[in-house]
Amino acid sequence: MSLLGDRSSGPADDLAQLEAGLDALESQREQKTSRLRKAWAATWPPLVFLALLVGVWQLVYNAKVVDPVRLPSPSDTVNSLKDQFNAGDLQKASWNSVRRGALGFLASLAIATPLGLLVGRVKPVRRAVGPILSGLQSLPSVAWVPAAILWFGLSDTTIYFVVLMGAVPSIANGMVSGLDQVPPLFLRVGRVLGARGLASARHVLLPAALPGYVGGLRQGWAFSWRSLMAAELIARSPDLGLGVGQLLDLSRQNLDTAGVFAGIISILVIGIAVELCVFAPLERQVLRRRGLVAATV
Repeated sequence: MSLLGDRSSGPADDLAQLEAGLDALESQREQKTSRLRKAWAATWPPLVFLALLVGVWQLVYNAKVVDPVRLPSPSDTVNSLKDQFNAGDLQKASWNSVRRGALGFLASLAIATPLGLLVGRVKPVRRAVGPILSGLQSLPSVAWVPAAILWFGLSDTTIYFVVLMGAVPSIANGMVSGLDQVPPLFLRVGRVLGARGLASARHVLLPAALPGYVGGLRQGWAFSWRSLMAAELIARSPDLGLGVGQLLDLSRQNLDTAGVFAGIISILVIGIAVELCVFAPLERQVLRRRGLVAATV
């Protein structure tokens, strides 16, 4: 019976394995198709909007609604970008600005994280420092540039100081907001398990506050990038090197409107690239671990 049973079940097992293999191939094809559809669904809306924006820009230029000296055509702007790229100025300026922005953001992160933790957990510190942080966050970063020039001169210290003053309040307030959303039950469970002091902050508070903290990081980068551009536009010196802000101001001084538009586009593209490549994936990963977004197929 066992032999007959084995013989009779052999073809059935082979058929089941074949079906399983076909199902696996089909699922891989569906997974690939799903990823392509998701990529296309995320790509086509901004591309369509960009095409419409450029089309309107070209129509306004052709209709001469604005003096062509003040409003260059899209092709003139693209040619200006090409000229800056071929001369090497665009690469040098972009690298210097991204380097300054990254270093300033990391320094802001090191200062704002413990500061936000302190403000969020110690009530007297929160009553004393919390309103100041909120006020600093609403203060335009460009207001710090004249004072920074008087204190530090035309140096990198001036630029980094302005970046710090723009980013630190946003990151610290993001941490405070995340801590406010931590359920008290988490802290009680942590104390029962022996997590107190720094151990509670590391193993309970910081992981629980991570979604709000990541939101503060995104906002902190936006503020640091804006602060950097404000500092580079005003604090100009050969000793500072060429940044995107300096490149933009040079075009203004030369009455090169196409170069000004090219500089604006460069600033926008770099900011969007950092957002999409760094902070958006980080936020999705954090939310996915919390079960707040569906896992990627």
